[in-house]
Amino acid sequence: MQERRMQGSKTKKMVLAERKLRRPLERALPEMVNEVGLTGAAKRIGVSKATLSYWLLKLGIEIRRVALAPGEEIEIRRMSG
Repeated sequence: MQERRMQGSKTKKMVLAERKLRRPLERALPEMVNEVGLTGAAKRIGVSKATLSYWLLKLGIEIRRVALAPGEEIEIRRMSG
């Protein structure tokens, strides 16, 4: 699978958020959204939900919701490029 390239450059606010988190947004955001959801991640970073959604779009980070029946499981695999 091809690696996604960021369109354009990061905004000043994005760079400040990376400094606060001490790592790239491309790595931090998926983990935070999975852990505390979109609203929680936005609050932790100190931006609006709309801003966070824009960043996810700009960075090519996809959000998918999955509904599981009782007893079902989901497995996430990283594809090495």
